Amino acid sequence: MSVDDTTRTLVAGSGPVGLISALAFAEAGFNVVLAGPPARADDGRTTALMVPALNFLDRIGVLAALSTDAAPLKVMRIVDATSRLIRSPIVTFRAGEIGEEHFGFNFQNRVLNAVLEKAVEAHAGIEWRRAMVENWVIAHDRVAARLSNGTTVEAPLAVAADGRNSPARQAAGISASAQTLPQAALVLNFAHSREHAFASTEFHTETGPFTQVPLPGRRSSLVWVVRPETAKELAGLDEAALSLRIERQMQSMLGRVTVDGGRQIYPLSTMLPRRFASNRVALVGEAAHVFPPIGAQGLNLGIRDVEQLVETATKHVADPGAPAALADYDSSRRPDILARTSAVNLLNRSLLSDMLPAQLARNAGLNFLGGFSPLRGFFMREGLRPGSGFASIVSGLRLPRRAQGAPTE
Repeated sequence: MSVDDTTRTLVAGSGPVGLISALAFAEAGFNVVLAGPPARADDGRTTALMVPALNFLDRIGVLAALSTDAAPLKVMRIVDATSRLIRSPIVTFRAGEIGEEHFGFNFQNRVLNAVLEKAVEAHAGIEWRRAMVENWVIAHDRVAARLSNGTTVEAPLAVAADGRNSPARQAAGISASAQTLPQAALVLNFAHSREHAFASTEFHTETGPFTQVPLPGRRSSLVWVVRPETAKELAGLDEAALSLRIERQMQSMLGRVTVDGGRQIYPLSTMLPRRFASNRVALVGEAAHVFPPIGAQGLNLGIRDVEQLVETATKHVADPGAPAALADYDSSRRPDILARTSAVNLLNRSLLSDMLPAQLARNAGLNFLGGFSPLRGFFMREGLRPGSGFASIVSGLRLPRRAQGAPTE
């Protein structure tokens, strides 16, 4: 076994969050070792990234290569497609209502991964070892990771971007509360005969959301959350039958539907660790938070993890994995992560619940949101960037300054 020179940062995990972490740390001047294999070439999922996440990707130099194969999200709708007695009105969010051209872009994961991988390979500050971490040893001043290729990497800071079952999190002794949900997500792409007008629609059903997100041309991606047995049944249908089921579920909103191949099923769960950093390991992405696919929050939240971690490490550049640095990162990320995970999990539970009080509360909230534009604007701004909704309210409450030289009373 060979032991390599100490590097500034070790990133474990080579999914999108891991690749983005490696690029962000390298762009900030850190030497980076990235551990993990290339992404699967058959990933048929898509990811909607909001404007702040796009700005971050631009800062690390990858947005231009991504934008040519993406669709903007200009309108987002919530439609109550349940058959319950208490049903909510349609709520429509328009980016123009808050002065934005669009909320973000929807990318195909295989394109996103390919662009990120190419950027990582080309960056002089990143050494990508395409091997899994097999064993972790954590000391008071560094972590050591033994890889499946027989090498060992040592660093004062390990970035755990290694997924919901994160071995790095376990090695750091960070416990987590997890729950398996009675839901699975059927994921696929489809063509349709009508224009989507760059609008995404989230149909709320008794088993979870049915979410259509635009792709370039007359195509969209779909995440359909149902019971696990229903997901298997739907995935087993022939192309014509499944296309018809999707068209009916969408109330023929986009006309005739034709599904692509490559259907995938993902069991759903929730996971939240007790802390987000400890023992020279900092958690990002699904190592730090797992929740149902509602409201396009997952990778956007993960990118904010990376952004905050790089900022914290830069402030503690002498030892980015020191207890003070990790405590700073934990306290900085806690409000955002807890707020997002709590909101998504609460909404998901309200969809699954047959209890009348839960339905009434959800109905009242969506009624108020749909009918009161200042509140709708607040939620749209908060959905893009935490704190921006409150900042807008404060800005609106400020009295205009008196013009210079104006007479006083």
